[in-house]
Amino acid sequence: MALKIRLSRGGAKKRPYYRIVIADARSPRDGRFIERVGSYNPMVPQDHPERLQLQTERIQHWLSNGAQPTDRVARFLANAGLIEAPKRFDQTKKSQPKEKAQERTRAREEAAAKAAEAAAQPAPAEAAEQPAEGA
Repeated sequence: MALKIRLSRGGAKKRPYYRIVIADARSPRDGRFIERVGSYNPMVPQDHPERLQLQTERIQHWLSNGAQPTDRVARFLANAGLIEAPKRFDQTKKSQPKEKAQERTRAREEAAAKAAEAAAQPAPAEAAEQPAEGA
């Protein structure tokens, strides 16, 4: 049985309140769960003590038994110092330029690097070494 530490939504419409529960991965989000181990109230200010409440010893017990936290719960647990912070991945690439724009940017950067390299080299001293004419 795959166990998850996840959020179960409660509260009224547009007034969310979440319970942090241990549940079988196959059970519905707001359905059956094994144990309630905390709560999360996003409606209160971030520095309020009732925003996030965790039963740390029970969470440690379930983590040692193989329960896997969801992404949001993993961030809560990392902030509480119970687990290592998860790596965050960019979920979309829509904000990045398209392939041709990236090629143009690379070409501009290469040209700028070549120009800087050429400017850094000393100019040849041809005029200074030529003998004067008509003397």
